[in-house]
Amino acid sequence: MSSSSGAALIAQALQELGVKVIFGLVGIPVVQIAEEAIALGIRFIAFRNEQAASYAATAYGYLTGKPGVCLVVGGPGVLHAWAGIGNASANAFPLLLLAGSSETHLVTKGAFQEMDAITLLSPHTKISIRSTIDSIPESLTNAYKTAWYGRGGPTFVDLPADVIQGDGEKTMAYAVPEPPKAASDPEKIRVVAQLLKSAKAPLVIVGKGAAYAQAESVIRKLIDETRIPFLPTPMGKGVLPDSHASNIASARSTALKGADVVLILGARLNWILHFGDEPKWNSAVEICQVDISAEELGKNNGDASLGIVGDIKVVTSQLLNELEGWQYDTSSDFVRALKASEKKNVAKAAKSAKVDSTPMTYERTFDVIRETIDAISPVEDGGVVYVSEGANTMDKSRSAFNVEHPRLRLDAGTYATMGVGLGYAIAAHCAYNLPSPEAASGPESSRKKVVCLEGDSAFGEDSDAWLEMQRNTIEGKSKGALRSSSLGWEVGYENIAKMCGGKGYLVRTPEELAKATEEGFKANVPVVVNVIIQAGQAQKLEFAWQNNSKKAKKDSKL
Repeated sequence: MSSSSGAALIAQALQELGVKVIFGLVGIPVVQIAEEAIALGIRFIAFRNEQAASYAATAYGYLTGKPGVCLVVGGPGVLHAWAGIGNASANAFPLLLLAGSSETHLVTKGAFQEMDAITLLSPHTKISIRSTIDSIPESLTNAYKTAWYGRGGPTFVDLPADVIQGDGEKTMAYAVPEPPKAASDPEKIRVVAQLLKSAKAPLVIVGKGAAYAQAESVIRKLIDETRIPFLPTPMGKGVLPDSHASNIASARSTALKGADVVLILGARLNWILHFGDEPKWNSAVEICQVDISAEELGKNNGDASLGIVGDIKVVTSQLLNELEGWQYDTSSDFVRALKASEKKNVAKAAKSAKVDSTPMTYERTFDVIRETIDAISPVEDGGVVYVSEGANTMDKSRSAFNVEHPRLRLDAGTYATMGVGLGYAIAAHCAYNLPSPEAASGPESSRKKVVCLEGDSAFGEDSDAWLEMQRNTIEGKSKGALRSSSLGWEVGYENIAKMCGGKGYLVRTPEELAKATEEGFKANVPVVVNVIIQAGQAQKLEFAWQNNSKKAKKDSKL
């Protein structure tokens, strides 16, 4: 049997596993792996920073439902890519991180970029493996499968330089089949179905786990047939259309406070859902969680006895069968309260969206962008992927932009990871727009436009105010000096696009914004629209979801 280089064996194993795209930043010696992969037809997406590459790989795993792959150098490359490890773990996204390392015979000698990455990453990954030349197919297959099966998450394979540059005999890796999908105990299904039937105020919460599981068809059927009100989490939007009659996202607080039985499909009782606790939730609520991970059930205010372990798609089908012929009475007091709250909140939001001022408000900015994009690409076509980050940007945009299909909205997620935006945007473009795309959503088969909404985390001041604060800082004055959020005013972000061969726009008015959005949307190059909005120095920095999430204090008097 003829021998091949370790780099070639690694690339061949990845190809046999079905890997079509690798994100990364190369150097010696992993550049050889990237070149061998390219020769086999695998697309290598090169970055200038490992952190962004690792974020892109995590998003690609979420969008495609298969592990995203990231390739970096050892030592500092691993440290920079560690950000993706944490992000993938918190969000349960499947990620395979590959990294070079110093030669095995130089360990402990202070070799080039030497670091014990296995010890460092083992506590934070599902598995971390150091490969030998003979174990390359086995190591990659094991790590790929482990990232994918069960609850998704990160895995790591350490590839020493002598393994990459050595010679070995080719042995076949094997294509890993789709993960097995587990059903639940029929008796548990009956218990939960009966709870929903007897509830006066039932609610279904749809999380990004349902989108990752690609369970949209069966969940839509469940809601269509039972007419139970539903609430999507930010990245759960689109599993059911935002336009669906049972969507009560605009009455979120009323829904959580009023529901007596809640079925949670692919979401966790973490900060995004106020831990299932008072005062945001009904004190007597019965929570039924469906999750692929048994460890997730019963956390915080969840009831483990009502938890269902299993694949969301399979379990929802079981519930649908058990609920056959039953419909929730939508003339209930609960639904009337939801509709009243929804009407009030929608009217308030619509009013805010039409307030003209210079600089523009967040609400007016998003309204102009939405109207312009919807006119070019109707929302029902599913031709746009929205990415958002930054506390206010993410919070306000989740209700400003409707999506009708799953996996078309990405944000900072469970970890609230700021800085993911551009990496996620590149991942979305690759997942939907490369030849033979690995992701799918909606009826639109043509290319999808990626719209990235970025908050710059600066509480802006005008130029005179900022320069005055700068002078006070230089003079050593604490009063009236630059604050921690004083990141400069009117930074020329639009020039970055021009530097990279794209288009850049600086806009201040609704008319300028509409024109730039339309031209940018139709362009075939990267576009940055730098929107000057109202300064935020008077606002409180927080996520709206965190407001009033503490439990009410109990009266200590007897």
